[in-house]
Amino acid sequence: MTLLSQRILNMEESATLAMAAKARELKAQGIEVISLSLGEPDFLTPDHIREAGEQAIREGKWFTYPPVAGYPDLREAIAQKLVKENNIPSKAENIVVSAGAKQSIANVMMCLLNPGDEVVVFSPFWVSYAEIIKLAEGIPVFIHAGVEQGYKATSEQLKSAISTKTKAVIFSSPCNPTGAVFSEEELRAVADVVAQHPDVYIIADEIYEHINFTGKHFSIGSIPSVQSRVITVNGFSKGFAMTGWRVGYISAPKDVAKACEKIQGQFTSGICSIAQRAAFTAISSDLTASKQMAETYLRRKKLVMDLLAEIPGLKMNDPQGAFYAFPDVSHYFGKKYAGGSIDNADDLAMYFLNEGHVSTVTGAAFGAPECIRISFAAADQDLVEALKRIKELLVNLS
Repeated sequence: MTLLSQRILNMEESATLAMAAKARELKAQGIEVISLSLGEPDFLTPDHIREAGEQAIREGKWFTYPPVAGYPDLREAIAQKLVKENNIPSKAENIVVSAGAKQSIANVMMCLLNPGDEVVVFSPFWVSYAEIIKLAEGIPVFIHAGVEQGYKATSEQLKSAISTKTKAVIFSSPCNPTGAVFSEEELRAVADVVAQHPDVYIIADEIYEHINFTGKHFSIGSIPSVQSRVITVNGFSKGFAMTGWRVGYISAPKDVAKACEKIQGQFTSGICSIAQRAAFTAISSDLTASKQMAETYLRRKKLVMDLLAEIPGLKMNDPQGAFYAFPDVSHYFGKKYAGGSIDNADDLAMYFLNEGHVSTVTGAAFGAPECIRISFAAADQDLVEALKRIKELLVNLS
């Protein structure tokens, strides 16, 4: 008998964090594991941002509780960034700063959804979308696109999925896990569909905005027909290598922003004051460091894609953003090795970990059980060695 709530018993563990934990277990046993599982930049936070955090500590005046929604100057700087760079009308009153984009999304879902409300989720999707929706007593409705569609569900699929119960639509671009980037034309088509449903919100996860290899990022929140119902989610973890600082934010209609501030006030209050001062410097400075990191990711992408092309049986898209490869590995399902068989992507990911000491993540966690996710946020030599091991392991299957 357990005294835990049904809510937590029903919740799936984050697959990315679970795989990282298993990799750490092997490392604790003295086994060297090449980790390609976590979505975390392998760069240090840029110097000028770290120095801003250090300066805030030295000043000694940032040690009291910060405002729940974030410091006014940070919220204003974020709003100005959205207006200038994304063409999204925004003011400080529309911004809520949270402990990462994950909390931002959780706040939004808890504030929007009533029991039984539906959220259309573009699939493949980031692992936590579905569980957060279900935690808020909503129902995720998936529209799936495989590698043949470049992992991008269409506006026609969206049109068919929207019902009288639909409260919101959520997607990421650039996408985690696929690296797909929705073009302006594709996003305008999505907006045209949602414009016909005045009670439906769009939640646009743009956390990988600065890791975009197309040369141009387009925000659906800039489209006039829907911008009053777009909630833009972003943050500092990926583009500024600030994962541990835990700073994310939304820009939302004022009533939604106030609701998110209200729920955050009961759950966590304002986020770390020192992290906010660092974030203010990050968003107020030029993007040279972010662009340099993106250039490195692009070079690594080419390296990884070339190495994956040498492995027979994989079906690939060309990721246009983020730092992931997402091969369809279903060719290897049903094959065997000395210690067992590969029935699905979960088995394959564990095979890579246990036999090759390379951690990846099963695509099943992202709504694509035919795939695995490989992060190329790792050093070149690790990528080369990891993919060499993966190739050898796959060749040895029979």
